[in-house]
Amino acid sequence: FLSQGNKLWGGRFSGSTDPIMEMLNASISYDQRLAEVDIQGSVAYAKALEKSGILSKAELEKILGGLEKISEEWSKGVFVLKQTDEDIHTANERRLKELIGDVAGKLHTGRSRNDQVVTDLKLFMKNSLSIISRHLLRLTETLVERAAVEIDVILPGYTHLQKAQPIRWSQFLLSHAVALTRDSERLGEVKRRINVLPLGSGALAGNPLGINRELLCSELDFASISLNSMDAVSERDFV
Repeated sequence: FLSQGNKLWGGRFSGSTDPIMEMLNASISYDQRLAEVDIQGSVAYAKALEKSGILSKAELEKILGGLEKISEEWSKGVFVLKQTDEDIHTANERRLKELIGDVAGKLHTGRSRNDQVVTDLKLFMKNSLSIISRHLLRLTETLVERAAVEIDVILPGYTHLQKAQPIRWSQFLLSHAVALTRDSERLGEVKRRINVLPLGSGALAGNPLGINRELLCSELDFASISLNSMDAVSERDFV
């Protein structure tokens, strides 16, 4: 587990990194939006660690309590970022250790940044797609409702920038409703492809600790589990 000031990737380096490199490498300014899904993934993984016997029930309760506290800090806008927090994962892990001590280090047992990051991205995109889809549905419903109420409104239809034929206002509204329906279907296809659990794939060759991926799949509300660990951790074609 990372101590303050250490780098996850710094084991082969003897000196400190240049401040310019620190700024270039840091992603916390924008990936902090993943805070809640990062915690969500950690909660599920902690439960899986307890089921596999790596965490005791007391350790699990301590970790879950710490993660709940961190979630509250983010939701209330009082989470304090530090200069050493290069990304959201480092920030949450650092804070968890501050809250509960060294037992926080056991949370990362068998988990890699590789499967953690892609899991966070998928959870974030699943949530975002659900929100967008709800807005699209409401907009489409509104267009249909307006088309029914204003069906007697007539206006000129244009082609090649010239008035061509008279059309109903409702036909114009419904042309957009139909197009938005296709957009909604496309989002559904994207969500279906995203809805595959990568967590438990480790760095690239799987997890040797008997982690129950069915449990992870259920806890994180994925539809299925990735078939190949190397593909799972490298997959970004859903973004």
